[in-house]
Amino acid sequence: MQRIYKTWMFSLLFAGMSSRAAAGDLYFACHTGVPLTAADIRDVFLGEKQFVNTIRLVPVDNVAVQATFLERVLKMNAVKYATTWVKKSFRDGINAPAALANDAAVLEFIIRTPGGCGYLGAKPGNDVSVIGKY
Repeated sequence: MQRIYKTWMFSLLFAGMSSRAAAGDLYFACHTGVPLTAADIRDVFLGEKQFVNTIRLVPVDNVAVQATFLERVLKMNAVKYATTWVKKSFRDGINAPAALANDAAVLEFIIRTPGGCGYLGAKPGNDVSVIGKY
């Protein structure tokens, strides 16, 4: 558990220090049938919303465009995001979203995981529900 946490922290901080993703569009998508709205995205990625109806939400971070997501959507930097999750994990006992490497990995995860949600730097196909565009 501790090793996974350290790996997550390293990838999160590394992503925040690496060059920013291109200033293109950012898409938030979920597994088909997950009834979220654009207003729910912040709560999902900060652990405030874990279920919608009877569906357990499973958010994932996209390391390739994480800095852009944090800046545009959550209005915070990588250090504040990591600190928020450290506090939340100790206080509430929930884990931060897993970090996947790129759009392809995130899209595959969303398609095969009921309740899966994530953000992508490219527009996804029709096999997922696009909840918002930033």
